[in-house]
Amino acid sequence: MSSPDRVPAEIARLFEIVRREPRHFGALMQLGTLLAESGNLAAARTVYAQAVREHPSAAGPHVCLGTLLVDAGEHAEALRLFAAAIRLDPANREAQRGIAVIREREGDVDGAARVWRRAFPNGSLETSAYRGERAPIRLLYLTSALGGNVPMQHVFDDRLFAVTTLIAESAPPAIALPPHDAVFNAIGDADRCARALSAAARIVASSPGLVFNDPARVREATRLLNARRLRLLEDVVTANAVELARDELAGPNGAGLPGARGLQFPLLLRSLGYQTGEHFVRVEAARDVSRAAAALPGVSLLALQFIDSRGADGAFRKYRVMTIGGRLYPVHLAVSAAWKVHYFRSEMAERSEYRAEEARFLGDMPAAIGARALAALERVAAVLALDYGGIDFALLPDGRVLVFEANATMVLVPPDADARWDYRRIAVSAAIDAARELLVTRSR
Repeated sequence: MSSPDRVPAEIARLFEIVRREPRHFGALMQLGTLLAESGNLAAARTVYAQAVREHPSAAGPHVCLGTLLVDAGEHAEALRLFAAAIRLDPANREAQRGIAVIREREGDVDGAARVWRRAFPNGSLETSAYRGERAPIRLLYLTSALGGNVPMQHVFDDRLFAVTTLIAESAPPAIALPPHDAVFNAIGDADRCARALSAAARIVASSPGLVFNDPARVREATRLLNARRLRLLEDVVTANAVELARDELAGPNGAGLPGARGLQFPLLLRSLGYQTGEHFVRVEAARDVSRAAAALPGVSLLALQFIDSRGADGAFRKYRVMTIGGRLYPVHLAVSAAWKVHYFRSEMAERSEYRAEEARFLGDMPAAIGARALAALERVAAVLALDYGGIDFALLPDGRVLVFEANATMVLVPPDADARWDYRRIAVSAAIDAARELLVTRSR
């Protein structure tokens, strides 16, 4: 992981090398790595594909491209690439790891376990390069093969931290952990990663180091449990939520199930364990329930009462604050005409008045949302009790907060170089710096 402040210049330098020498193996691989770490997955995929074409006898490009395809859900092509890498290098552990991850994600737990035991009898430990001048802070970074992990590439500076990553599902019961000063549990999606969180709890129990984001606390932040426990807090509103069997909802009697559990239309249906609005739909009437449920994946679905949080101008708003070390940091406000609000699909880029509104929120959160909402968010953060997490919410007309989501999986990504986002840089950097300082101060 490279220091965030030097990544853009390094990417530009490598692009220039590749432009002059399209077959330059080192430049292609470094460029792909930096692009992937920066979140530019499409560009990383293109670069790795070029490396595979130019160097068909090298296992590394096959593994790197296959790993990106795993996260894109293209398992068949990823397996082909991993198999090619193993033919080129029979001892290639990264390719074996990729196969195990696919088995996990496809629900073949026994098949995954066989690969983990064969290729990683002592766990899939992998330590990143350290480039600092003083003794590093040694972090054990726990992740899940299923995803749902907290992305920390903008926080982990390789001049401060030596990071060893361990996939929780790969850890044998009596794993010998490497020397470390602290454990950062990055497994953040309690709905998707229940088994991984149980494994993580076993791992941290054997660790002498400080633990950030205790797996037991993360496990409590499911969407259903949050809806039930957070609504008990003063000035906090959550949607009424019930978990229902998908097959029953999709069956002949599905239309009446939500009403029987106290929900009215319109309502929302979502598959558990997905982020960024994936597999999340609005259902307008009972007659639409079965069709909507049949199109969603999962054994069970979460049905939520739709709460209309539009402002006086008819637009929907979703605020995000991070809770880091017990303090709140505003990081964005997304405004959209659509009910499903995410920053990447909002109207922020097109509407200067929305950007001005976000700037006011980032510059003076107490003034922008009011004391009542701020106190409510502090109560939510106290219930979460996470070292690192976030809260997505809307403001209701009376000053209360409608909580959409509150957990550890919130992403901190610096805005791109477009001058329109200059006003966001200080707030996002403040949150990143706070997370980094928390790790440094407590670990030392």
